[in-house]
Amino acid sequence: MIGAGDIAVCGTSGDEETGRLVDSLLTADSVANVVSAVFTLGDNAYPSGAGGVDRDFQRCFSPSWGSPHIVSLIHPAPGNHDFDSGSGAPYFEYFGPRAGPSGRGYYSYDFGGWHVVSLNSELYFEAGNSAEAKQQEDWLRQDLRDHKSLCTLAYFHRPLFSSGKYGGTQEVRPLWDIMYDAGVDVVLNGHEHHYERFMPQTPGGIVDTRRGIEQIIVGTGGGELRGVRRSVAGNSVFEVHGHWGVLKLTVGAGEYRSAFIGTDGRVWDTGSGRCH
Repeated sequence: MIGAGDIAVCGTSGDEETGRLVDSLLTADSVANVVSAVFTLGDNAYPSGAGGVDRDFQRCFSPSWGSPHIVSLIHPAPGNHDFDSGSGAPYFEYFGPRAGPSGRGYYSYDFGGWHVVSLNSELYFEAGNSAEAKQQEDWLRQDLRDHKSLCTLAYFHRPLFSSGKYGGTQEVRPLWDIMYDAGVDVVLNGHEHHYERFMPQTPGGIVDTRRGIEQIIVGTGGGELRGVRRSVAGNSVFEVHGHWGVLKLTVGAGEYRSAFIGTDGRVWDTGSGRCH
């Protein structure tokens, strides 16, 4: 599984560089007969360039991450900038069925023996309301009950823990509570424009090597890069700022490996774990 968040900005090169990297990783996997999937972690397209918010997916995302190779394998999640037009319509129209039920922004699928859940963190903000947020929480509980896989991955835009500009987003704590209780193994996020990997922990931020969730931020898909705070968040293991790149998550029977790969080809960080 290959992907990142905070991607397409018209008139800049970062998204084109990460798009080429994703394409090359997919090609290498295809040659090696490795089945692949692409994920995005929100803020797929920014209102940028002369057209602003008008057709920003077609103008900005398509030239970088819009190759047939990538789009045929993509499983997106929405971010706050995907609603900058005043609604999520451009996002849902562009990705179609690959974004899940239109207007909802959350769905699940199975890949490589894992159950994978794509969620909509924006329902806790301007793109939703308390009733819609609760509907997602109820759906998530039921989905995890219905798919009692040994290994489960979830991803959405805003992180609960972060050393970045905005810090942790406490509004998504209910999602973490549900996922922790259900035994989810890994959570991926964007929103913060750097890379950061955390130790497995509880929703309250306590290290838990037995059934804690490992969170990885990959907001390095092409948007303007940002640094981390001088005092990093608790349980942060590794941070990379100032470099665009993507996460390659190799999933298998009962285990996973992760690698953050920069657009220069350098592997900046690696990790691994076993499912619980």
